[in-house]
Amino acid sequence: QVQLVESGGGLVQPGGSLRLSCAASGSIFSINAMGWYRQAPGNQRELVATITSGGDTNYADSVKGRFTISRDNVKNTLYLQMNSLKPEDTAVYYCNAAIFRPERRYDYWGQGTQVTVSS
Repeated sequence: QVQLVESGGGLVQPGGSLRLSCAASGSIFSINAMGWYRQAPGNQRELVATITSGGDTNYADSVKGRFTISRDNVKNTLYLQMNSLKPEDTAVYYCNAAIFRPERRYDYWGQGTQVTVSS
């Protein structure tokens, strides 16, 4: 089992920045990859960025060059630095931890943190 707790969301003006954090606990040594997903009202949850245990990163085209995913292995914390925010970035952001087993993938989710980009 993995427990995830997000923080850092809030209201920001267009062009502003926010940093999200996700503290992980539990079976963290089993985690193969972590990531951030978001869900806006009326939309499906979508991938924002992921990072593997080896440090490889992947970003949605809509956030490339503006968002940066990183992790602190000492603090067991995942981060998402969001710059040049746009109104269309408004969503609930969820932290994800994935464990890959031969039989299936196990996903763990945080409770979500609201990000609102508005003037």
